[in-house]
Amino acid sequence: MYDTKIALVLKNDLADWQKLNVAAFLASAVAIQFPETHGQALVSASGTRYLPFLRQPMLVYKADDEAALHRAHRRATERGLGVGIYTEPLFATKGEAENLAVIASYPDEKQPLVGLALYGDAKQVSKALDGLKFHA
Repeated sequence: MYDTKIALVLKNDLADWQKLNVAAFLASAVAIQFPETHGQALVSASGTRYLPFLRQPMLVYKADDEAALHRAHRRATERGLGVGIYTEPLFATKGEAENLAVIASYPDEKQPLVGLALYGDAKQVSKALDGLKFHA
């Protein structure tokens, strides 16, 4: 078992392409912010080096509505977990400057959340996500 947990929460009514996009961006946020999650490069028998994975599985949950995402967000921040967010307006932005401006235009409780990444103590992540189901 792992002492830490990586979890993504995706709004269930997103289009498939949106869910995949949100999951990829949120997973990258964990990898960038927490170097201890990095594994080693994979090396084939031919000597080819491939990019490393995260060291542990990433669990993906679903939220039926924005209120469930905000509840998980609030519970995660109260527990001091690493939190990443993805909001609805980010689907229309064209780069980092726009992303930063969009997020800065909303206070935390008003962010139009469609996805979260949580990282930290496994028990605390589980408590923050209490009531959410695994994504199918």
